[in-house]
Amino acid sequence: MKVLAFGKIAEIVGNQEIEIDNLPNTEVLLGYLRQQYPQLQNMKFTLAVNKKQVSGNTEIPRGAEVALLPPFSGG
Repeated sequence: MKVLAFGKIAEIVGNQEIEIDNLPNTEVLLGYLRQQYPQLQNMKFTLAVNKKQVSGNTEIPRGAEVALLPPFSGG
């Protein structure tokens, strides 16, 4: 799966795009990311799976594109 990182998250992971093996759901993905990048542990961000923002544990289809979205400020 392709994971796209934006803003501060991209700085932490060292890239705007990373490829990782397919994971079944967002809960497993978050666990993996927080293990690989401990700085994400206390950071708030939302996920989008195939360009749709998700909340809670959501299934990730095979070959999906997942975006890690930092908080946005209005303006």
